[in-house]
Amino acid sequence: MVTKASSFNISASADWDPPSNLTTALDEVWEHEMDTYGGDPLTFKNYAYDHLIDTKANIQYCVRWDSTETVTASQRASIENVLQRSYQKWFDKALVGFDGFPYTTLNVNVVGWAANDAALLEGDIADGVTVYTETKDVDGIPECDPACGRAFHYADGDYSGCEGGDAARYDVSLWLSESLNGELAGFGGDWGQQLPTDYVLENLDTDNLHILLHEMGHTLALDDFYDWTPDGVTNFIMKAGSAFEITDFDAWMAKDWWRHIKSRFGL
Repeated sequence: MVTKASSFNISASADWDPPSNLTTALDEVWEHEMDTYGGDPLTFKNYAYDHLIDTKANIQYCVRWDSTETVTASQRASIENVLQRSYQKWFDKALVGFDGFPYTTLNVNVVGWAANDAALLEGDIADGVTVYTETKDVDGIPECDPACGRAFHYADGDYSGCEGGDAARYDVSLWLSESLNGELAGFGGDWGQQLPTDYVLENLDTDNLHILLHEMGHTLALDDFYDWTPDGVTNFIMKAGSAFEITDFDAWMAKDWWRHIKSRFGL
């Protein structure tokens, strides 16, 4: 059983008023993102903010088990807890109570597991979880049914092919890749996050899975900082390897995105 978030005490700033020591860096980041992201980033409509508003902060995940090893029912429940705990950190620190963001409670549920063989998923399958073994991406990697995936249908809104209906629709995927094992690496985007299988399984009880937090930042539209650092800041989760928890600067970068796109939601 996943412990869900209860109402959060609203303490985040209600207005755009970042600390003075962060304003120059925030301006630099925003300008850099607008200059380097392709197309018109302000009209793209599959960021985490879109997911949260559309689902009323009830986020549904597919887990892609890209591994030849088995995963127990207990481990699967812990992975769902990790997703709740990690997403909650961004939600509470960056969005709750800020500039018209309407939700104070977040629920994260895993509604699908994709694997090459159902036998890899040991033990009982949790209620409400669909197991996919026949759907693969173009590289033959197991995935949940694309007919149910937001990344495939956010533009057309057509989920008519999703056999499980709304309960089977997933907003993002957590792709756990055996091929990344042994590396402190990952990938993230509007579609979700990809991490090494061993890193996640070895850190199920770790409070801050910093690689997951970093990749979730990409789902929130935040950039990487491999080749430059904004003025006056040095350590933050989106600068890979420099921090192990979400900092105030990370949160203010996410707030900046929210304030620029919230009008699309009538807020």
